Amino acid sequence: MIQLSLIKTEAPNTLEKSHIIKRTEELAKIISDLQHILYAQQKHSLLVILQGMDASGKDGTTQEVFGKCTPGAVKVYGFKKPTEEEMSHDFLWRVHKHAPEKGYIQVFNRSHYEDILIQRVHGWIDMERVEKRMAAINAFEELLTFDNNTTVLKFYLHISEARQLEKLQERIDDPLKNWKHNDGDWKERPYWKQYMEAYEYAINQSSIPWQIIPADKKWYRNYLVAEAVAKALLDMKLELPSLPPKTE
Repeated sequence: MIQLSLIKTEAPNTLEKSHIIKRTEELAKIISDLQHILYAQQKHSLLVILQGMDASGKDGTTQEVFGKCTPGAVKVYGFKKPTEEEMSHDFLWRVHKHAPEKGYIQVFNRSHYEDILIQRVHGWIDMERVEKRMAAINAFEELLTFDNNTTVLKFYLHISEARQLEKLQERIDDPLKNWKHNDGDWKERPYWKQYMEAYEYAINQSSIPWQIIPADKKWYRNYLVAEAVAKALLDMKLELPSLPPKTE
C-alpha cells in the first residue's frame, strides 16, 4: 500500500546535480535513438502518463525527456475540462482516440485519471462511480497492452505542498512566468489532502503500477523519468527492419 506522505519529494543529498543533469541529457539521446527504431519497426508503442498536482512539472518533464526526439513520432496531448461533446460520451471516449498507434510515443499531460481525481475531490461523482471508473481504466490500459503491444508508463510527479506554493508564487512574481499563472491553481490548493487521498486510491488500485517521482527538484525529476522511459524502450528489444529477400 503506497502512502504518499511517507515518500520523500526531495532529491537525495548524495547526488551531484551537474552529474545528474549530464546523465539526463545522455538518456534523452538514447530515447531519441530508440524512438527512431520504434518508429521504423512499427511493432510497439509507448504511452507515457504524467500526473501530479499543479506546478509539479509535467510540461518541463516532457520537454527534457523527449526534447531530442523526432517531433512527428512523439505526440503530446493535455487533457483539460471536457467539452460538451465529450461530456455526452462515456469518460474514456475522448481518451481512447489519443492512444498511440504502433511506432509512436504518446505523452498524456494529465489523463483519464482526472475523471476519478478532480471529479471525486469536488463531489461531482460518488465512490460507486469512482470504483466503476477505476475498473474501466484498468481494463482500458490492459487492452492497450495486450491488444496493441503498447507499453504503459505512469508517473506521479510527487511535489510537496510547500514547493508547490513557491512555484505558484513565482508565476506571480517573475514576469517571465506570468503567463503560467492560473487562478484555478490557487483555488485547488485547499483541497490538497483530498487530492492526496484520491491519488493514493488511484495508485493503489491500478493494475499497471505507478512510479512515484520526487518532483521538488526538477533535475532529479527529469532524470528519473528519462531513466524509466529509456529502460522501457530498451526492454522492447527494438530492431531496425531490413529489406526483404530479393526475388531471383
